[in-house]
Amino acid sequence: MGRMRENPRYNVISMRISDEERETLQEIMQSTKKSVSDIMREAMVLLKNELSKPQMENRAA
Repeated sequence: MGRMRENPRYNVISMRISDEERETLQEIMQSTKKSVSDIMREAMVLLKNELSKPQMENRAA
């Protein structure tokens, strides 16, 4: 039996990308030594933070 994980990931998402996008992704993978999944998770966090910035600025005003 596999070990228990603190944050198991059961959901799988797939997407179609162009050859150019795939090349870009490969370059990012090589330069960061990260997997596609890790890169996409990081991109999601960055986008989420970027989208929440205007809301934070409006609250401060």
